[in-house]
Amino acid sequence: MFIHEGKVIEQGHPKQGIPGEGTLMHESVSARIERLSPTLIGLSHRVHAAGELGFDEKLSVAAVAETLAAHGIEAEIGCYGLPTALQATIGTDGPRIGVLAQYDALPDIGHGCGHNIICATAVGAFLGLAEVAHGTVVLYGTPAEENGSGKEIMAQTGAFDDLDAVVMLHPSSQTIANATNSGLRSVEVTYHGTAAHAAADPQHGRNALDAMVAAYQGIAALRQHIEPDERVHGIISEGGHVANVVPIRASGRFLLRSADPQSLVDLSRRVHRILEGAALMTETRLEATWDKIPPCLPVRSNGPLAARFGKHLRDRGIPVTPADRTLGSTDLGNISLRVPSIHPTLAIAPEGTAMHTAEFTRYAAAKRADEAVVHGAIALALTALDFLTDADLRAAVRAEFEAAGGRLDVPALLETPSAG
Repeated sequence: MFIHEGKVIEQGHPKQGIPGEGTLMHESVSARIERLSPTLIGLSHRVHAAGELGFDEKLSVAAVAETLAAHGIEAEIGCYGLPTALQATIGTDGPRIGVLAQYDALPDIGHGCGHNIICATAVGAFLGLAEVAHGTVVLYGTPAEENGSGKEIMAQTGAFDDLDAVVMLHPSSQTIANATNSGLRSVEVTYHGTAAHAAADPQHGRNALDAMVAAYQGIAALRQHIEPDERVHGIISEGGHVANVVPIRASGRFLLRSADPQSLVDLSRRVHRILEGAALMTETRLEATWDKIPPCLPVRSNGPLAARFGKHLRDRGIPVTPADRTLGSTDLGNISLRVPSIHPTLAIAPEGTAMHTAEFTRYAAAKRADEAVVHGAIALALTALDFLTDADLRAAVRAEFEAAGGRLDVPALLETPSAG
């Protein structure tokens, strides 16, 4: 059942076609979000104007809590060990679905990834479901997607353990219901050598820059022998200070990406072997620091959930592009390997517009983005509603999740690589 204009309405049988299609339940949720559109667009603009960096999203998380409080819903701020994390819950029993918001920005350019829209659509979906008396919906505010993998930190403290599914979306220049992302991890490399005069006494030196160059060239050679959807890219950040002294220290940083969790582990081991080999060649000492922040693992998009999301967008006249993988990365991937999840994209800018640019920042507060806030909130809410009310959909979601490998041991995947 659900509540519509103060009356209790019995829902239709969940197995009669797509549950709730054309029913008062869907119409009520959609209409509620439409009425909330000024509030949601205002929230999007407020977060956009704040432009706060990860772990410091104080104004943004306060804006979310105030929006919820204005509709009679109390939110907890500072949960799971993060001062700017948030959680709010509606319902107490039945299936449990999480709706994820994020609200951190980028240095200098602000919301060049459009997280203000992620925030507003998640809050809109959550409020749209507030009068549905079926199942449990949990809204999570997840800090520091850009610079700290906040979702992984929350997951390690049990934030998502009791969920049956997770939904969120991301703005983009394309609308893709079944979008996936590559995993990402990093390694900070420093070689320690022995200084000596480069002309008078070079035989007593051990060249850290030679080690760093050998490592860089080894990784460059590796690139032709990795999978098409794998990437390794990096820089040399330090290589000595004067030319007539054998460099005692040299440093660099590399990023590794892969579309498969185990492949990311394997690629990390191959890179680590190259780093160690360069140290052996040059008789220097390697200091390799993997994952200063928790890695982002590949997104495993759940097909049945994504299909339902795509249907609800098409019902609103929004064309949906076929499934695609981007080589960008997100910490939602870490959650998708624990809980069935989707991370669709919704176009707010002309196709081809690059994210993480000042141009995308401008689009994230423009008219098309404002429209996307409402469309996205409704599509997320109706997808969640279908999951809560349709036992067959829940079974299909779980079956695909298990067939794809089920819940993985994410902490084990994040262990520091070794050369062995």
